[in-house]
Amino acid sequence: MEPVVRSLLETDLYKFTMWQALLHSHPGAQAEYEFACRSTPAYPLSELAGDVGRELDRLCTLTFADDELAYLRTLRYIKSDFVDFLTVFRFQRKFITVERDGERLVIRAKGPQVHVMGFEIYVLYIVNELYFRRFDQAAALLEARRRLDDKIAQLRAFGAEAPCRHPFEFFDFGVRRRFSGAWHDEVVATLAREVPQFFKGTSNVHLAKKYGLVPIGTMAHEYLQSYQAFGVRLRDFQKAALEGWVQEYRGDLGTALTDVVGMDAFLADFDLYFAKLFDGLRHDSGDPVEWGEKALAHYARLRLDAHTKRLVFSDGLDLPMAFSLYRHFGDRIMTGFGIGTNLSNDVGIPALNVVMKLTACNGQPVAKLSDAAGKTMCRDETFLAYLRQVFNHAPA
Repeated sequence: MEPVVRSLLETDLYKFTMWQALLHSHPGAQAEYEFACRSTPAYPLSELAGDVGRELDRLCTLTFADDELAYLRTLRYIKSDFVDFLTVFRFQRKFITVERDGERLVIRAKGPQVHVMGFEIYVLYIVNELYFRRFDQAAALLEARRRLDDKIAQLRAFGAEAPCRHPFEFFDFGVRRRFSGAWHDEVVATLAREVPQFFKGTSNVHLAKKYGLVPIGTMAHEYLQSYQAFGVRLRDFQKAALEGWVQEYRGDLGTALTDVVGMDAFLADFDLYFAKLFDGLRHDSGDPVEWGEKALAHYARLRLDAHTKRLVFSDGLDLPMAFSLYRHFGDRIMTGFGIGTNLSNDVGIPALNVVMKLTACNGQPVAKLSDAAGKTMCRDETFLAYLRQVFNHAPA
């Protein structure tokens, strides 16, 4: 069987940026991550346990190649000592377990955070690719190419419209839930070749390197959630996390994620100091128009020019949704659209909604309070209730 993971560089950029920040600020943190499937698969994922285990065995033999490390050194926000760490880094199999629980596939990573946080993206696309290998590959790829051609036609038709004040730009965010590595490669290469005026980068660092694209990404929920267990007052964890990011990146990677405890609670912490230091915000749950209007109103209250800021949308997008949001906001603020599953796994077979989330850090539960129903993930209901009380967050 062809191995799923082709390169340790083939992961989302934000895994590296969060990894570096936490290595520098909290190198001794201990963490637990847990896999979950939010959708109903066509067959029990527990059937994949043996193959997933073998893929993880192989993952733990891989190291970063010299040319990959050299590429990371070209990114001005990646520091030399972090690349030195990656030079000797190897995943440890003892920190991750794969089990069956009836029809459920149970995958947990537990250990030093800087040794287990990187597992997430590889686990997700290992499960995805093994799952979809059981379907008719030729038929799926035929349909996938037809749909990709249709997307390119949609983009060209959209390009005939009168543009808004700010340009339309979208990115590939599809590595975690892709149909396969080969298809993801084809999608990115095709978009870069056919619609470079709109397609501006990918979160997949391996493909960014391969095709000379801009690697895209800053932070994910796990970074902010970790600060719930880093010894600051719980009410202040977002401000502590944002401050840690500012100190690490000094103006680079300035897109803040807003939905760890809901947009309203985020904006209460995102004062003039942070609003000036960060270039923009990323949406990942809840109504995107309502979210964007709240962001614009916040910038207006702070008397900041919204035309100098950017809203990045990344929650279950497809191109028609991105076009609609662009028409709504493109004259008032810069926008960006991170499209994931609809690019890398639109093949006519229902996609899996799989995640691998941080559930505990330093022996304490952590959680995300989503603005969308079904996205909250926490094993400790008492902590969840306390977090909701602290941030006055009603369940979605």
